[in-house]
Amino acid sequence: MADCSGRHAGGYGKGFGSGPAERQSADFNRVFTDLLPRLHQAAAMLTGNPLAAGDVVHDAYLRIARRPERFLSHPQPYAYAFTTMTNILRDQWRRERRRVALPEVSGLAEAVERGRSALDPPSGGMAELQARWEVVRLLGVLTAKQARVVVLVDLDGYSVDEAAELLGLHRSTLAVTRRRAHGRLRAVLEQERRHGA
Repeated sequence: MADCSGRHAGGYGKGFGSGPAERQSADFNRVFTDLLPRLHQAAAMLTGNPLAAGDVVHDAYLRIARRPERFLSHPQPYAYAFTTMTNILRDQWRRERRRVALPEVSGLAEAVERGRSALDPPSGGMAELQARWEVVRLLGVLTAKQARVVVLVDLDGYSVDEAAELLGLHRSTLAVTRRRAHGRLRAVLEQERRHGA
């Protein structure tokens, strides 16, 4: 009787080289590894914490590894992994039902409202850190669905059509979600401006 590794119970190999399961596992690991930098960046923006982002990416890996054939056969593996990460985060947010407030930063809300890219902050360590905190803080006022749309379109630079395809949404649904997210962000920034935040 053979086990999954292709070896007989007696310990002798079949002599046919690596089996389909081993090749699929190697393909899965290769494709997922190629996506790691993008997935980690997206998770860091959604969570606001590089350490938490690593945990989310790892959890996504474990969840996807249960059925690697779905991931490998998907026309856009990044979209599959991104959706898995957002599902994991949504589940965490639902369980926690509270968010940890990040330190307030000043001077960057106007830049975000004017449309300057949050991924290209002013040079310098502290300025860059403050810009990232501001982005994360603003994403925190959005729903999980709104945040992932804003991350893909406004931060990652995908078009509305590309983002809709990645998330499996109709273009108009994504556009409405994005418009509501922008409205919410404008309202928050205006309220903070009025109150001198």
